[in-house]
Amino acid sequence: MSLSRWLVAGLPIVGFIGLALVLMSGIGKDPSILPSMLIGKQAPEFELPLLYEPEQIVSKQDLLGQQYFINVWGSWCPTCQYEHPFIEQMSNEMNLTVVGLNWKDTRDEATRWLKQFGNPYETILFDDIGTTGIDFGVAAAPETFLISADGTVLAKYAGQLTPEVFDTTFADMLTP
Repeated sequence: MSLSRWLVAGLPIVGFIGLALVLMSGIGKDPSILPSMLIGKQAPEFELPLLYEPEQIVSKQDLLGQQYFINVWGSWCPTCQYEHPFIEQMSNEMNLTVVGLNWKDTRDEATRWLKQFGNPYETILFDDIGTTGIDFGVAAAPETFLISADGTVLAKYAGQLTPEVFDTTFADMLTP
């Protein structure tokens, strides 16, 4: 058998082994933990209108000086509805500052959704085109970021925020 025949015959086996190794490397890993290039770096700069007051623009600079969460949500997102009671608990009972980033939505749908489920956000930024979400590396809603008082991204969680996730992902990083 010639060398070219060995290569042709062996190529599918090598490909299968390579694919198996790649797939096996993901076993046991939490798919909701998406690495973020922003952890430990400054949050992206942004200037966005408020959902309820489109003439008022809020920038990253306006939020400096306090630790806060950015919760990316949309009225079209079913998981956002499931995590919403915990976001309300964070804001009300835990007295944490939560900024909503309404992502790829319409004002009418977002305000209708908040009227139905309640508004736990201190501020709601309106990112209808989605560019700020993309700058943050958002793949899908919901995603939650913890931002330090100086604007550094401390942590990120992709998926439904629950008390258990909060305790393991964010609780140790909160400033008193």
